[in-house]
Amino acid sequence: MQEIKTITTDELQKKLENGETLELVDVREDEEVAEGMIPGARHIKMGDIPDSLDQFNTDKEYFLICRSGNRSGNVAHYLQDQGYKVVNMEGGMLDWSGKTEPNK
Repeated sequence: MQEIKTITTDELQKKLENGETLELVDVREDEEVAEGMIPGARHIKMGDIPDSLDQFNTDKEYFLICRSGNRSGNVAHYLQDQGYKVVNMEGGMLDWSGKTEPNK
């Protein structure tokens, strides 16, 4: 199995603060994202990912987010196997100290 790229919450926060446009995908459940998401993230539940591949583009890199980094890691392996470029946010929202906003 190919290695999954990872990023720390601090590294991701710096990229966002520097104005980088990133493709953020939060794979948590509805009740989890109700507590807040990283601004600009899209919510696609882990279980909905296989039916949502039309929302991904093989030319873009996706930063995957969950509560602790485990589910997003599983999604990262799945998407990478499908030919997508992915980065897993280590530590998940438990380690995130940046801004959050309610899920719209």
